[in-house]
Amino acid sequence: MAKVRTAYVCQSCGAQFPQWRGQCGSCQEWNTLQEEIIDSAASAAKGSSRIMSQVLKQPVAIGSVAKDHNERYILDDAEFNRVLGGGMVQGSVVLLGGSPGVGKSTLSLQTALELKLKVAYVSGEESEQQIAMRAERLGSKNPDLMLVPETQTQAILEHLKNIKPGLVVVDSIQTLHSNLLEAAPGSVSQIRQTAAELTQYAKSTNTPLLLIGHITKEGQLAGPKVLEHMVDTVLQFEGDRNYNYRILRALKNRFGPTSEIGIYEMRRGGLHQVQNPSEMLLSERDEAFSGVAVAATLEGNRPLLVEIQALVSSAVYGNPQRSATGFDLRRMNMLLAVLEKRCGFKLGIKDVFLNVTGGLRISDPATDLAVACAVLSSSEDLPIDHRFCFAAEVGLTGEIRPVNQLEQRIQEAEKLGFKRIFISSYARIDKASRGIEVIPCAKIEDTFQHLFS
Repeated sequence: MAKVRTAYVCQSCGAQFPQWRGQCGSCQEWNTLQEEIIDSAASAAKGSSRIMSQVLKQPVAIGSVAKDHNERYILDDAEFNRVLGGGMVQGSVVLLGGSPGVGKSTLSLQTALELKLKVAYVSGEESEQQIAMRAERLGSKNPDLMLVPETQTQAILEHLKNIKPGLVVVDSIQTLHSNLLEAAPGSVSQIRQTAAELTQYAKSTNTPLLLIGHITKEGQLAGPKVLEHMVDTVLQFEGDRNYNYRILRALKNRFGPTSEIGIYEMRRGGLHQVQNPSEMLLSERDEAFSGVAVAATLEGNRPLLVEIQALVSSAVYGNPQRSATGFDLRRMNMLLAVLEKRCGFKLGIKDVFLNVTGGLRISDPATDLAVACAVLSSSEDLPIDHRFCFAAEVGLTGEIRPVNQLEQRIQEAEKLGFKRIFISSYARIDKASRGIEVIPCAKIEDTFQHLFS
């Protein structure tokens, strides 16, 4: 009988231990160790025979490597191309993660349908009929899309050898399993092994590979951390189920920048690219309301103008409430303390509610001034002109600090027809004539004087 070796593997970080313990000694997580079969004599023999059967490649000088200028597949999706850095590199491995229901499978299938080459779509979660129904809803355009309803990697690689596709999509990596291991599908060791086998195929055949991955309740990609190191690009697809907007951002990219984002709108016919998100995020109002300010922010390298809404009211109960949607609550409390300490506004006994429209989560410090002005506008019940916008950080002493890429923010505001933009007086910008008036402010009191004097 073949000897079986087991170990306790952490499902969070992939660390192995000879015996069970309550806390992982590597990532300090509790109750994450599970017993898994590492290998047996039979699987070790399979692996060794497979290694011996491979043909060793000879070392080559870097100067003698042929350089292919057509090394990227240009996708029909301009937003996807932007995030990838200009297209999908041949032989690259892309890992796409996101919460359940956000649209990972829709984005992958839509991308496969729009390509004019043979695509192998490996599905371990849906049947052929379910994928065909979704393709019909999206508008099937690629007759060379081959469905591979298989979860065993050895069988998948055999199908890929016969199909010889130009792109491989795997939905999802957590459903696959390899015969070289006896662990359950979705375990850390199986995810590591199946990803390694598929990555080896992609590199050896120069075929791009798109892997769809699940995420944990903490928002991290499920599986061992080594999975993110094995792939070339890690993409995060995020969005709120209550809103139609989705954001695709790169967390890692060996062939392009990680500062670009792609914005989509989920509709009945699939995901639609949003070329100018600022116009969709700003509400159309016939009259001015207090507590509303527009911030010129950045998502990646893309300037966005978002609407900040604040509501300040008298606290009915003893403890005033503080609530922020789409904005860091701790930073909002800091701005409220600055308004009370430096500007003399008594906000400690009032309820303050803050909301970023469109379902976006903003972490750009350039929204500080817009948040402060929206809170003051609601507190004093004085509306702000809807043609004004703000792009500056607020310090603890009440000074207005400059932000990066200010020229792009000003150009976006000018393009959308804004009349004034409030920035820091310490910012260095071009003195060329513009169609928008730039108001420099040194302290937060200067901004209030310009707005409400």
